[in-house]
Amino acid sequence: MKKPLYTRSNWPIAAAMINFPGVLPDGTRVFDQTAAEWAETLEDVVDAGFTELDPTDSWLRIADLSEARLQEFMDVVHSKGLTIPAISTSRNNLICPENGEANLAYAHRVIDTAAKIGATSVCFGFFGPLSDAQKQALWFWTVPNPPVSEDPEEWKLAVARTQELGDHAAKLGIEVALEMYEDSFLGTADSSVKFVQDVNRPNVGICADIGNLVRLHRPVEHWATMIDKIAPYAKYWHVKNYIRTEDAVTGAIMTAPAALEFGIINYRAAIRKAMEYGFNSPFLCEHYGGDGLSVAGTNRRYLRRILPRTRAQD
Repeated sequence: MKKPLYTRSNWPIAAAMINFPGVLPDGTRVFDQTAAEWAETLEDVVDAGFTELDPTDSWLRIADLSEARLQEFMDVVHSKGLTIPAISTSRNNLICPENGEANLAYAHRVIDTAAKIGATSVCFGFFGPLSDAQKQALWFWTVPNPPVSEDPEEWKLAVARTQELGDHAAKLGIEVALEMYEDSFLGTADSSVKFVQDVNRPNVGICADIGNLVRLHRPVEHWATMIDKIAPYAKYWHVKNYIRTEDAVTGAIMTAPAALEFGIINYRAAIRKAMEYGFNSPFLCEHYGGDGLSVAGTNRRYLRRILPRTRAQD
């Protein structure tokens, strides 16, 4: 059955759990918390105005929970009036030499878990853990990553593994979004489009997280040009925004996180462009710095305001 077109009243807009640590100050893993402790955290999500969340595996790897513990977690989710439309992975590079195969196996478990809990989207990437220098910086994106590999065999491996995941997901009615991220195979709009074209699976597209690029302290393509290129391939979309200023005389570039409606990316225009190509996937609200969850809640309200009241079926 064809999925109905979302409107502002029912569009899934999830809270990202990036603002919550996966390991608590006392060394306790969220993975090992009790249901009551999970519930306490999810109450914050509800209080921020959300009715959906993405567990985000930097907080909790639900794909690694036992069947009983997964059911326990979902009972907590539902008891708080929440649903999970999508599952994102973070920094589990599918082709890194050290643990790429393990990350691939984990990605398959994410797909299976998504199907079990009724999620319709998953998100994967080709970027790895933060370096020590990035962890120590105020904003980790101000410290460069290693340059993206130019080895054609690594590109082929990434394409093949994504095809494998896409085929698995398609059997379960799930879409795969690949996250745009600097110095990765999806580090520019052009490379992102080429990659998904090489994968050539209808359920595999781009997580159009251009916020990851406009925040860089280096020259980047204009956000609107990027959106024009990637809009036909947009799937599950991580949204966040940044203030960006460029000094044409000195070449200095500075950025800082901003609420969706106040940053350099015009999300009203960007989303409308994607909808011209049939975009009908969930959103994920992210924000770094300060009370990121509250800012994400503000971003959710902004999205509700700008999304269409109605949409005509094809």
